[in-house]
Amino acid sequence: MASYQLIKEGGGGLDMKGNNNCTVRIDDDDVESVFQRINQSSSSSSSSSSPSHRLRPKASSTQPSSRLVSLDVFRGLTVVLMIIVDDAGGILPSINHSPWNGLTLADFVMPFFLFMVGVSLGLVYKNMPCKATASKKAIFRTVKFLILGVFLQGGYFHGINNLTYGVDMGQIRWMGILQRIAIAYLVGAMCEIWLRNDEKVGSGLSLFKKYQWHWVMVFMLTTVYLVLLYGLYVPDWSYQVPLSASSEVQELVKVKCGVRGNTGPACNAAGMIDRVILGIQHLYRKPIYARTHQCSMNSPDYGPLPPNAPSWCQAPFDPEGLLSTVMALATCLIGVQYGHVIVHFKDHKYRLLQWLVPSSGFIILGVLCNIFGMHINKALYSFSYMCVTTGVAGILLASIYLVVDVYGYRRFTMVLEWMGMNALVIYVLVACNILPLILQGFYWNHPGNNILSLIGIGKKTH
Repeated sequence: MASYQLIKEGGGGLDMKGNNNCTVRIDDDDVESVFQRINQSSSSSSSSSSPSHRLRPKASSTQPSSRLVSLDVFRGLTVVLMIIVDDAGGILPSINHSPWNGLTLADFVMPFFLFMVGVSLGLVYKNMPCKATASKKAIFRTVKFLILGVFLQGGYFHGINNLTYGVDMGQIRWMGILQRIAIAYLVGAMCEIWLRNDEKVGSGLSLFKKYQWHWVMVFMLTTVYLVLLYGLYVPDWSYQVPLSASSEVQELVKVKCGVRGNTGPACNAAGMIDRVILGIQHLYRKPIYARTHQCSMNSPDYGPLPPNAPSWCQAPFDPEGLLSTVMALATCLIGVQYGHVIVHFKDHKYRLLQWLVPSSGFIILGVLCNIFGMHINKALYSFSYMCVTTGVAGILLASIYLVVDVYGYRRFTMVLEWMGMNALVIYVLVACNILPLILQGFYWNHPGNNILSLIGIGKKTH
């Protein structure tokens, strides 16, 4: 959701200098246009000294005729998908997030945004004369978005039908969607700034060698995730829950675990890490597993607890927790590599080849992992989930690129393009319910008689 704005602001004030002492300042331009302006100056200087390099269709000396609209369209399409599943997920639970294992339409939203953050990073940091300055700006922007994420998703706003606001700092939620995207942006930016060599790129192999430390980082993140998820011992734990909806009396509920390598809702290592480091009072209080058949009579939707429901059904659990974010970083870093394909190769067919082959491989690997027991799970951001969603994102990017940038069919994608360029604003106003909260503040005689109630959103209070 914040992917485009993170990258767009990422260029603000960043000077890109080439060997010819020509400076391009990124202010209000989009990242793809800036990338083209930078590449024009570098290609014009290199073409005179290397005529044979100029003849290669895959080399990076040829300038594309227009900026890559497909990146904006991809973001816009993801925003539309986000709005659909947020608004229609309650009506059609089948498209809502999977209660635990499995994959639904809503489960693609987060990895799609992380993937596009990576692709954009691959374009922004093409040339960097001062790595320290670029690093400071990336850190500063990350802090801004972390603060914004905590403000929007930490519990300060109390939702539709509630005109109050404010949050107890002892129970504020620290992690969230914007926070995860900000962390992924920071890690991707640091890798792009510091972890690459001077290898000349003319093929897929040389592209891999140039950014081999990026792939080492992906391997390290995956290893850390798998070791912690399957290696940590999860002891018994407990939490408090109100005796009733209106009661202030808390009941202590104990959850029996004492296992290692469990990936179920109650005894997974991801939840334990969050409870130990963040504190259970700072986790998301409406866990996704409350929609499982063990915990809901209306599964796959939320509903009353069934008889003899497990003790963990009402326990807080953060789907954007610490360990799952480690695996989510891999999606962003892989997206960076797809951005490198745009930078270093200009031939349409070769770009599509460099995207489709690894994307297909990721999907096959993810499906195989799921078959052999490493289940696709969005809440845990499992390795199989990362592979499948990243592969689908790569294929979708290639498809949009083929339709929009190669064949030039833009008439029906203009709205998506606009939404992609304003993804953060739309996310804040719509997905974070800021616009509905503003509208419901205007009412007649009684707070229940507001604009939202007139159009069927929310419920009137009597």
